[in-house]
Amino acid sequence: MPSTKKENQVTTLDAVVIGAGFSGLYMLYRLREAGLSTRAYEAAGGVGGVWYWNHYPGARCDSESIYYNYTFSEELYKEWSWTSRYPEQPEILRYLNFVADKFDLRKDIQFQTRIKSAHYDESSNRWMIRTEDGESISATYFITGVGCISTANIPNMKGLDNFKGDWYHTGHWPHEKVDFTGKRVGIIGTGSSGVQAIPVIAKEAAHLTVFQRTPQYTVPARNHPYTKEYIQQAKENFHEIKKTIRASLAGLPTPPSDRSALEDSPEVRQQVFEEAWKEGGPAILFSYADLLANEDANETVSAFIRSKIHEIVEDPETAEKLSPTYYYGTKRAIIDTDYFETYNRPNVSLVDVKKAPIQEITAQGIRTTDAEYDLDVIVFATGYDGMTGSLFKMDIRGKDDVSLKDKWENGSAVSTYLGIATAGFPNMFMITGPESPSVLGNMPVAIEQHVEWVMDCIQYLRKHDMAAIEANADAEQAWSKHCRELADMTLYTKTESWYTGANIEGKARGFQIYVGGYGPYRDRCTEVAAKGYEGFSFITAANTVV
Repeated sequence: MPSTKKENQVTTLDAVVIGAGFSGLYMLYRLREAGLSTRAYEAAGGVGGVWYWNHYPGARCDSESIYYNYTFSEELYKEWSWTSRYPEQPEILRYLNFVADKFDLRKDIQFQTRIKSAHYDESSNRWMIRTEDGESISATYFITGVGCISTANIPNMKGLDNFKGDWYHTGHWPHEKVDFTGKRVGIIGTGSSGVQAIPVIAKEAAHLTVFQRTPQYTVPARNHPYTKEYIQQAKENFHEIKKTIRASLAGLPTPPSDRSALEDSPEVRQQVFEEAWKEGGPAILFSYADLLANEDANETVSAFIRSKIHEIVEDPETAEKLSPTYYYGTKRAIIDTDYFETYNRPNVSLVDVKKAPIQEITAQGIRTTDAEYDLDVIVFATGYDGMTGSLFKMDIRGKDDVSLKDKWENGSAVSTYLGIATAGFPNMFMITGPESPSVLGNMPVAIEQHVEWVMDCIQYLRKHDMAAIEANADAEQAWSKHCRELADMTLYTKTESWYTGANIEGKARGFQIYVGGYGPYRDRCTEVAAKGYEGFSFITAANTVV
């Protein structure tokens, strides 16, 4: 039988890469260019990572397209032209397919394959990896490009199996169009995917009921088509753009403000916020230096956005339900197209499930503590098990057969060195792993930095005939402590969010992101490498630690 044949064979490679999204594609390209035998394993049927799965209505990027792409190749940058400021999912997926075709990457990607386990063998200094269908792979380097928000959070709701209609999760949307015409639709969740999907679904559905747990601050995207002249200018400025975004705090060219929101008079501050609101996108978050560090400063921008909600939403009661009270920016800073305006439509209603929690999914729809809602379709916009979720889906075991999940105590004690490596797991590299800057900015910039650092490290190992590299426990502890101290200087840790794991029932709380910014983080990683990989130990082929 084919499965027996697979189980009896072991594929030997220099490197295994998990995932074929932005991270996996670039990592595969760099490893292959360096002459390493490499294969990427991808659960989906094609390239794209989250952009393969996230087909939900309204899905688009919240970083500007001319910066939301690879910059490792000037030729690639100049061959592709984006159509608008904030690209929709189909265009991003076309871009990643274009990249895969240009560099002939598919021949080294095994699609529709999930990795079940990856165990480090100390005797051979190799990773023994198994797929869910029984294939075995032996590799020197095990590199995860699984994404920070790629494991869908489908709530364990009572009665879901009894629902007679159709239900979908935004993170696993069908590739064929879902037709909402004439349907009674309920959507659970008002995070980024919900905010994007709600206005689009509302235009089709007979009625849309939004089940909201926590209202969101969201500002207008102000999306618009790009002119040929603008695109040409961006291509001509490739080197300056690349240099600027790589040195920036968030992977974007917006210069950070050096002013406190409390320095300006209320009138001047109002004007600053109004101009940022008009510009759209992340402008308002960058308008003052202390919005994420000072409670009083944060209240100025929070109050401004709440005032905009009350201006836009015609029904005062609905406007009040939609008005958040947490610190702006401490949950993901969302941008939208006509989100608040959608609640002025007669076919849209809002249910506050904090006041009236969902009791169960019935055969006909959703029952809360005070009402029943008959529905034809339910959409779960309930987000993802962030940061560690995709790593924990695999049985990853390092030295002494210790599992990553146990080491990190199911998320309560996550510790890494630079967000790239973790003690006890030699030759395992995480692209944008926990305790790296990752999701607090424009992800492709963070991904390129990680891939290039990992590639340089592997080449260093090969040049010096080292079998493996492992993070030192003391360096890891110091890095984790540094990450926590920085986070505690901000307002991020004062808000429950998916950043802290609060969206997953039973998940331990912890802020697992480096908040110091992309540029400073890049400098620290460069410094570590320049000092002969300070904070790491090397293992020789004879299993001697040096």
